[in-house]
Amino acid sequence: VQLQAFGGGLVQAGDSLRLTCAASGRTDNTYIMAWFRQTQEKEREFVAAINGGGSMADYPDSVKGRFIISRDNAKNTLYLQMNSLKAEDTAVYYCAAGPSDWRYRRQQYYRYWGQGTLVTVSS
Repeated sequence: VQLQAFGGGLVQAGDSLRLTCAASGRTDNTYIMAWFRQTQEKEREFVAAINGGGSMADYPDSVKGRFIISRDNAKNTLYLQMNSLKAEDTAVYYCAAGPSDWRYRRQQYYRYWGQGTLVTVSS
């Protein structure tokens, strides 16, 4: 499975941005898909995850109520709608996919990763 993330850019605080992750190869619609982000100062952190059918999603408190993860299995595409962006959301965002696992908030349980897309939020 190959993942390609895109849609990052430079925005102002309060703006919205949508990230997209296109999957190709031997995709599996039962896989959990997720977004993580990383800055130079912090380790890669969990941002959002969604189950294979798209019926369940999970977010950390830092983005809950502002970010929405979704997927279109017919298009093998994952999305992250980011609203009310803050300067602290500035990071490189990565998409990931892997077999269903209750430890889905931990990056080490994902098998496939995209290359990352930079989001910069100016205050």
